[in-house]
Amino acid sequence: MKLRKTSGLLATILFTAHLHAQQTTLDPATRQLARDVFQQLIEINSTDSTGSTTAVAEAMRKRLLDAGFSPTDVVILGPNPRKGNLVARLRGHPGSTLKPVLILCHTDVVEAKREDWTTDPFVFTEKDGFFYGRGTQDMKNSDAAMVMAFIRMKRENYVPDRDLILALTADEEGGKSNGVDWLLKNHPDLIQAEFVLNPDAGGLTTKNGKPILLGVEATEKLYADFHVTATNPGGHSSLPTPDNAIYHVADALSRLEKSPFPFELNEVTRAELTTRATLVQGREADDIRAILKTPPDSAAMHRLSANPVYNATMRTTCIATMMSAGHAPNALPGHAQANVNCRILPGHSQEEVRQDLIRIFDDPTLAVDYVNNAGEVLGKGSNRAAAPPPPLNEAVFKPLRETAHTMWPGLTILPEMETGASDSIYTMAVGMPSYGFNGMAIEEGDERAHGRDERLGIESYYAGVEFQYLYLKAMTSGQPTSGQ
Repeated sequence: MKLRKTSGLLATILFTAHLHAQQTTLDPATRQLARDVFQQLIEINSTDSTGSTTAVAEAMRKRLLDAGFSPTDVVILGPNPRKGNLVARLRGHPGSTLKPVLILCHTDVVEAKREDWTTDPFVFTEKDGFFYGRGTQDMKNSDAAMVMAFIRMKRENYVPDRDLILALTADEEGGKSNGVDWLLKNHPDLIQAEFVLNPDAGGLTTKNGKPILLGVEATEKLYADFHVTATNPGGHSSLPTPDNAIYHVADALSRLEKSPFPFELNEVTRAELTTRATLVQGREADDIRAILKTPPDSAAMHRLSANPVYNATMRTTCIATMMSAGHAPNALPGHAQANVNCRILPGHSQEEVRQDLIRIFDDPTLAVDYVNNAGEVLGKGSNRAAAPPPPLNEAVFKPLRETAHTMWPGLTILPEMETGASDSIYTMAVGMPSYGFNGMAIEEGDERAHGRDERLGIESYYAGVEFQYLYLKAMTSGQPTSGQ
């Protein structure tokens, strides 16, 4: 799931206020189809608990077949009936020596309770200039835009200069059947590519309705959960002893809070901070430039670390997110456990960070165990380091600049490290450089992914549909042919 790094950082961007989004030029029929596809996606429940990504895959397969795709080029595969993944291929020029491009779009959404929302989260609702529904920001908006781009190109008989592969996948947000991981392990030939585009990261930010920044994920952190557990005999609460499992875990978490991981920048975060220094003013800009020096200025580093976004950009972060302890109000706890969630900088492994936690806790009575994405307690984490940042490939960035500047002249494009997590972690791990961006504008401060009353501006959606279509054509520079 993407996290847009905007909060508080763009408040001083005044000189970009003149930018206006280009009026979307979708013809009425295309606009209506784009709305229909989006509505269909939102109204299919694809949560992990009761929903089905297979239902999404089947609906979008029919859309692509109706547009003229061959059944052999639009397939559904998965580990069980509810966790289907759709893989569609738009074939390039015969004889092309260029490797395919893979586009990743997860189709699952997080849980949503009707009582928490002012609208039904699984009813596509249009009001006050917005589309409401679970997935309008994360990420059925981009699912719809990519399906629309494939439909439009196929109907135009557009032949790209290489194959384009669209994978609509399961379980990015949770569950045990991650579609990208499953496809790589079971059908790698279907999704092998030179590089990967993942619209679940990055994105267009507006301020007062005006585009100010297009973030592009060029690398991301590695996700890891760890259980920190203390056990002892327990006993009667009338006989308290220092040997209290809750205190042991609490003391360890207190040490973690006071022990930040080391400062570290990479190629992408240096480029990101260099650009950010031109977008902010005063002490903030001076401090960014100071930490980019060799050696970095420690006082500037300390001041920037007070901002959670800068802190997450500069170092691995680990924070307690859950805790359980005790079995009765009148008994000493014999067991206490906390979950520590870590976001690990590229170049470092889960096991390396587990050992760092053991060192920070400095308590041999504690067990520190890695927990995988399926919730299985494995003890040791993987020794595989998070993939290093990929090169800023001009095959990706040149058409991106051209398309963005056509739609939003003068817009700043900012390569950045994703401090959250996305499915790019799987493709980067097998050597496929992965980049995240989309044209779906979200107003600064209105990020509602995973939250209640998730919504997307109506015109933002249609502009994003046009952006994805124009970008794929600019990137592949193919030519329309007759009779295809």
